Amino acid sequence: MGLKEKLKQNKQTGRALLATNFYNFETLAAVLTAARDTNSELILQLSESSIHYMGLEVATSLARAAILQYGVKAWLHLDHGQDVELVKRCIDAGFDSVMIDASEKPFAENIAITKEIVDYATEYDINVEAELGYISKLGQEQKMIYTRPDEAKEFVEATGINALAVAVGSAHGFYKETPKLQLELIGEINKAMDAALVLHGSSGIPNDQLQRAIKMGITKINLATEIKNIFMKSLQETLKHTDNIDLRQVFPKATSAATALVSAKLKTINFS
Repeated sequence: MGLKEKLKQNKQTGRALLATNFYNFETLAAVLTAARDTNSELILQLSESSIHYMGLEVATSLARAAILQYGVKAWLHLDHGQDVELVKRCIDAGFDSVMIDASEKPFAENIAITKEIVDYATEYDINVEAELGYISKLGQEQKMIYTRPDEAKEFVEATGINALAVAVGSAHGFYKETPKLQLELIGEINKAMDAALVLHGSSGIPNDQLQRAIKMGITKINLATEIKNIFMKSLQETLKHTDNIDLRQVFPKATSAATALVSAKLKTINFS
C-alpha cells in the first residue's frame, strides 16, 4: 500500500503514523530498530539540509537498503521541501512522498507552487503534502497563526494535495512553555476537507494531547528535534568518560537512546 492510500485509510479509521527524521546511519538505525521492536509502520523523513549533507543518491539508497535490512514497513518522505527543483528530483529518485512547503508565501502563490508539484507528481502516484498557516521553524518566533477550516478546504481543492500540515498550536523545535493543541480546530479542519491532516513539531507535546489529536483527525505526526537532542546528549555524555576513537564503539549508546525515545513515541501513537 502506498503512503497516499495509507494516510487516507488512517483518516477513515482514526489512526496515525509516526514520521521520523534521520540524519546519518546511526539515527536511521535507531528509528528502524524502534519500528521493528514495536512491530510498527514508519515514515522516514529527509530534510533538504540532510540531503545536502549526505547527497540525494546516498541518502535515498541508504534508506532503501536499511528498510530491507530491518524488515520494517516504511515509506520515504521529503520533509519541508522549499526548493521546487529538489522536490522534483526527490520525486524522480523514487520517494514515496514529498512535502512542498510554500507556506511562507502569500496564499495564492502557495497554491500555485503546490499545484506545480502536484501536477509533476501525478504520473508517479505518490503522496504530496503541503502546509497552510504559520508553524514556526527553528529560530523563528513561536507565534500562533492558526489554519482556518475554510482556507484549508479552498487550498486542498485548488491544489489537489493528499496531505496538509496545519497550524493548530505546534511549533518546530523545543517549546518555551507546554504547548496546547487546538483540538476542536483540528476536528473542524478534518471535517472541512478530504486531505489527511499532518501535525508538525511534536517534540515536547504531551502524550495525552497527541492521542487526542489523533482522535480528532491527525493522521501523520512528525518527530525530529527530540531525536537529534537525545542522540547528541547521550553522545556528549559518553565522550566525557572515554577517549575511545572507535566510532563503532562510541555511537551505539546514543543510537540506543534514540531507539528508546522513538519506541515510546510509537507506543503512544499506536495506542488505539
